[in-house]
Amino acid sequence: MSASAGAAREKGTMVRVQLRDIVLARSGDKGNNCDISVFAPDERVYEYLVKVLTPDVVKAHFGHWVQGPVERFEVPNVLALKFVCHEALGGGASSSLRLDNLGKCFGPGLLRLEIDFPADLLPGGDDE
Repeated sequence: MSASAGAAREKGTMVRVQLRDIVLARSGDKGNNCDISVFAPDERVYEYLVKVLTPDVVKAHFGHWVQGPVERFEVPNVLALKFVCHEALGGGASSSLRLDNLGKCFGPGLLRLEIDFPADLLPGGDDE
């Protein structure tokens, strides 16, 4: 690692990343609701995401696509956060005029969210 790359990973240094650079996600639909599960690679990343990846952040990211509230459920035994986005699918599969895969598209959509993230938590950030 170069000296400048090492400096960028100093403890306390924050970098702007997309969620796709640090987590995995799966999503699906049930009626007019969408659920998204985000899986952290380790406990340190999970604990950070618990603090910053809130229902309000998820709702704001999707904007007008999510008409109802967003609920978050913490699943620490699998290092996951599950979000249920209510009134997110234009009425559901049989009612929606949307030409996409409904709930399946929300996982990849959430992975485009940019957050400030501790550089030392990035993969390889602590030179394990």
